[in-house]
Amino acid sequence: MGVVIAFVKLFGHKPDKRYKWEPIRDDLELGNSAYPIVLVQIPMYNEREVYKLSIGAACGLSWPSDRIIIQVLDDSTDPTIKNMVKEECQRWANKGINIKYEIREKRGGYKAGALKEGLTHSYVRSCDYVAIFDADFQPQPNFLWRAIPFLVHNPQIALVQARWTFVNADECLMTRMQEMSLDYHFQVEQEVGSSTYAFFGFNGTAGVWRISAINEAGGWKERTTVEDMDLAVRASLKGWKFLYLGDLHVNNELPSTFKAFRYQQHRWSCGPANLFRKMVKEIIRNKRVTMWKKFYVIYSFFLVRKIIGHVVTFILYCIVLPASVLVPEVEVPKWGAVYIPCIITLLNAVGTPRSLHLLFFWILFENVMSMHRTKATLIGLLEAGRVNEWVVTEKLGDALKTKSGGKTPKKPRIKIAERFNFLELVMAAYLFFCGCYDLNYGKNQFFFYLFVQSIAFFVVGIGYVGTFVPSS
Repeated sequence: MGVVIAFVKLFGHKPDKRYKWEPIRDDLELGNSAYPIVLVQIPMYNEREVYKLSIGAACGLSWPSDRIIIQVLDDSTDPTIKNMVKEECQRWANKGINIKYEIREKRGGYKAGALKEGLTHSYVRSCDYVAIFDADFQPQPNFLWRAIPFLVHNPQIALVQARWTFVNADECLMTRMQEMSLDYHFQVEQEVGSSTYAFFGFNGTAGVWRISAINEAGGWKERTTVEDMDLAVRASLKGWKFLYLGDLHVNNELPSTFKAFRYQQHRWSCGPANLFRKMVKEIIRNKRVTMWKKFYVIYSFFLVRKIIGHVVTFILYCIVLPASVLVPEVEVPKWGAVYIPCIITLLNAVGTPRSLHLLFFWILFENVMSMHRTKATLIGLLEAGRVNEWVVTEKLGDALKTKSGGKTPKKPRIKIAERFNFLELVMAAYLFFCGCYDLNYGKNQFFFYLFVQSIAFFVVGIGYVGTFVPSS
């Protein structure tokens, strides 16, 4: 990936050089019918804090008014929030916006079910493309003018994915850590996938799909909690290509409470592993894509980045390396314990140069989170327990400022059972014990790492991470 991204940056391997792009021009004879009809879907579930932002941003998209349909897919279970969202839609409809407020009786299939049902309405039959934005995403007015021409002029492209940018990255240290990880994902992983095999995992939002490609791939499926990745893999196996636009940014919100972040990471780790279990045979047997592309999808996309990466990080740095100090006969080579991981870490952090001084904290935090990601990955592979658990990531919007009156919020009262994280405390004790043993009897001087990693697990274990939101 490092080699490919260096080539892309050095030689200007930009999307408009690989694919045809030119603005859609007015036609005096055809009028607005020269523009394709675009459906904009906004799935939401009890989004009290951000529903106005997302609906307002979607209604502010620049496109001929008779060639765009805004579809709000509201799965809210709170009647008050439902009425608020419906009234907001009506407010925009009164301004002349073609906006549809859609609800369904049962929330089957979660987001995938909502998107699937949204495409069944009669007015969607005239639409060529569908843009999807989660409830906390706010596209710029020119989003469609930038993305749609790639789909219009390149019939082999099924998806145009934009990059996420984060409005609350500076809210706390935890959001800064997330920004570092996600910047690498977008600036390297997505860019490399787009530049080489024209394949990458759809991020579930901030993208535009060709509706015919969705239908050919079998539509939205509810079999995993990563319906976006599922659709992307199936469409790729049908021969469709994807395009990532790194200079097309869409603002959104990072989870700033640790509880919300944990639920999100469980879904993002469990879902891909479970999808790999369900699709690996189908990928191998596929005859429409090249052997190299199948190898890339199975080995690089799934095995290394979605499974091995999580498991190796936790097993090596939180289990094996600490345990090695207890057995003098075992010697972990420095190239495996220090040199190669340091190189990989630097490459991961290069996407966020403003946070290089936080690199040490990022390593410790990622090691802590690797425990949850490993657990979620194994649940997905074994299809056990919480494999289909879906907890909507909590968004705060301006809630924190509103509740605190613009001042530093008071320390909230949190139940002890909710504050403490038992597994992190167990790991903290284990690492601290190994550090003490190495300090007294060891020869590798791993205790420097073991003590600070133990502190990181302890801090997370007592819940002192992320943003605290006052309940009143």
